[in-house]
Amino acid sequence: MITVTINGKKYEAEPGVCLGMLAAEKAGAALICGGHGKCGKCRGVVAGGVSEPTDRERAILTDGELRRGVRLLCRVYAYGDCTVTTGGVPDGQIRTDGELPAHEHAPAFSSLGAAVDVGTTTIAARLYRKDGTQATEKSSLNPQRSYGGDVVTRMEAALAGHAAALAAAVRGAVCELLCDMAAQAGADVRQIDGVVITGNTVMLHFLTLTDTEPLTHAPFAVRRLFGETVSAASIGLDALLPDAPVYLPSCVSAFVGADTVTAVAASEMIDNDGVFLLTDIGTNGETVLKYGGEVYACSTAAGPAFEGAGISMGMGGTTGAIDRVRLLPDGALGVHVIGDVPPTGICGSGLVDALSALCEAGAIDETGFMEDDPVTVEEPVVITQNDVRAAQLAKSAIHAGIRTLLHTAGIGCDSVDALYIAGGFGSYLDVKNAGRIGLIPSELVPRVRVLGNAALTGASLLLLSLPLRQKYEEAARKIKLVELASNPVFAAEYMERMMF
Repeated sequence: MITVTINGKKYEAEPGVCLGMLAAEKAGAALICGGHGKCGKCRGVVAGGVSEPTDRERAILTDGELRRGVRLLCRVYAYGDCTVTTGGVPDGQIRTDGELPAHEHAPAFSSLGAAVDVGTTTIAARLYRKDGTQATEKSSLNPQRSYGGDVVTRMEAALAGHAAALAAAVRGAVCELLCDMAAQAGADVRQIDGVVITGNTVMLHFLTLTDTEPLTHAPFAVRRLFGETVSAASIGLDALLPDAPVYLPSCVSAFVGADTVTAVAASEMIDNDGVFLLTDIGTNGETVLKYGGEVYACSTAAGPAFEGAGISMGMGGTTGAIDRVRLLPDGALGVHVIGDVPPTGICGSGLVDALSALCEAGAIDETGFMEDDPVTVEEPVVITQNDVRAAQLAKSAIHAGIRTLLHTAGIGCDSVDALYIAGGFGSYLDVKNAGRIGLIPSELVPRVRVLGNAALTGASLLLLSLPLRQKYEEAARKIKLVELASNPVFAAEYMERMMF
């Protein structure tokens, strides 16, 4: 056995262990690309008996970094005692504000109830008393990020034999949040006798240890669409009493999940007269349109650019991330950094702002071409030509999805009463800049309504109102899925919206 010291803590390991996998398991390090050496984000300072730098590391890291001992941990194997220093694991930051819409109070619990949103990046939860008042709330990063930053990479890990570990990771994180919230409320966690857990279809498959293999290839069949109540023991929530009921809301399809359904519940869009759009600007880019008596939905597979993955210095909205950028009168860029510390990367809202500012300054032309590559946002954070191209692919997918749903219903942007933007990212988005770069139709900017974590708010409603639970089970079954893969309207819109 050898001794590997990670951030000051000693661990025993077998010779030949991959430091990236060990740091992910023991210290929560993120392997955004699943440990394939593609993203370059698992940097750490390494010393001791380890393998020599690979060609991939030499291509990504500078000579100065290599001299200082900086390595890509997923490419390093330990054969003797060694030390690893990572950049630390940031706490999750997610906005969960917003009052609950009016509802019939008929809670699905007797003592304490919890609503949980298992997001790909962040897990957020709220604890409620029987009278419907909120006791506390808490969030954390999803520890599954150790197996990849997006659901596709994680499903690859599941196929490689890590399905049980992925389930254990998310179950443990949910239990920890429930225990922490109960402690904050001065209660025993076993008093929580009703839980609602929402999330995208893949996250709920991981949680319930349901095989995700059918979701990895066409026709993307699903084993379960949920809309069911299970016991805490059956899904490994060992902090609760074994028979504590856990409700998993209905999904629509493989890529339109329960989180979209609960976000629709939070928006009240199907109850109100008018034409409403809802979009979650994330990896799947789920968009919903309510027009007349019909509800349409699509998933645009936008990719994780606006969640920090696929961007050279991209990161989540955590300490050190540039989250605001503006063009100053002298032509320089002004930035805001989360935590008021020196920047280490740029998150989604900062990327949108930066692209808008660079377009305004003429540093990016309408085709996305950068004459100077890279462009410094704030030392040492830069945006490269490849970053711009990745953002173009993502923003055109979101925009084209919106336009395609409107075309399906036979209406235009002028008919839309409101565009709801859901998700933690949307809470920090400058919607004018989003319209400026074509992430959303510019005509809809004045009609944008930001919902914050709508999935969690909707889960809270289904916890506190049993009639709403039944209502949205039925609503999910009636949502019309609009397939985009072979849709000529989407293909045309996608190409057109690539421009800035």
